[in-house]
Amino acid sequence: MKKIIVPIDFSEHSEYALETAASIAKKYNSEIYVLHMLQLSNAIITASTSALNEEAVFYLKLAEQKMESFLDKPYLEGVNVIPVVKHFMVFKEINELVKAHDADLIVMGSHGASGAKEVLLGSNAEKVVRHAEIPVLIVKHNPILVEFDTVVFASDFTEESVESYLRAKSVFDKLDAKIHLVYVNTPNNGFKSSTEIDRLISKFLKMAEGNLDKFKEVTVVSDYSIEQGILNFADVAGADLIAVATHGRKGLAHFFAGSISEDVTNHSTLPVMTFKI
Repeated sequence: MKKIIVPIDFSEHSEYALETAASIAKKYNSEIYVLHMLQLSNAIITASTSALNEEAVFYLKLAEQKMESFLDKPYLEGVNVIPVVKHFMVFKEINELVKAHDADLIVMGSHGASGAKEVLLGSNAEKVVRHAEIPVLIVKHNPILVEFDTVVFASDFTEESVESYLRAKSVFDKLDAKIHLVYVNTPNNGFKSSTEIDRLISKFLKMAEGNLDKFKEVTVVSDYSIEQGILNFADVAGADLIAVATHGRKGLAHFFAGSISEDVTNHSTLPVMTFKI
């Protein structure tokens, strides 16, 4: 966990993400790349007239000044912070930054859902998750403690999910966190008998671990929806973090034979970390 990228828009929730990243960086001696993407049009960027070029320079300098002020935080003391300002709000550019610096993690703030409003739907956080090739940690609240001792990782235990599980395991081993694997059985979404679930989990563990040592550590819960099953189990397990798998081309958390909507991320009060399948 040596290099962390924090995309910001100078909002309160960006500061939550930055403070979370700072806590992780202090624990693992990580560098933080703080990324702000300007929303400048192609006309301004490629303009040949001096007036438009001056406008582009003005916005760039303004962003750099805001960045300097934003990074003047006591919790960043002793942390190596590198500010990065990009001209375009092109979310796939984050992968270029990831590759250029061999980053391990993206930390991003989100205000989650409020009533019927699904904020991540179409939001910057979802766009980052869709394009990111590395894990994305989404936080919604001012961090009190950033100790991810207990993690719930929900899976459908299919062959497709093995790689994302192994990536998650690698990350949480570095964080010295205990992983609780959970399978949610629902009445209307591919309901399986106990025997079918046992066979599914056994096959998955043989592929992922090479043995069945963790079989008894997998919890099978029944609930009316997969999202609610995950959230309820995380509460019972006393989890500090929920981990989910994503198909980048489709958005957040598409797994379990059908697809999980953005509900887990939107409605969880816990931080959520996503892993691309």
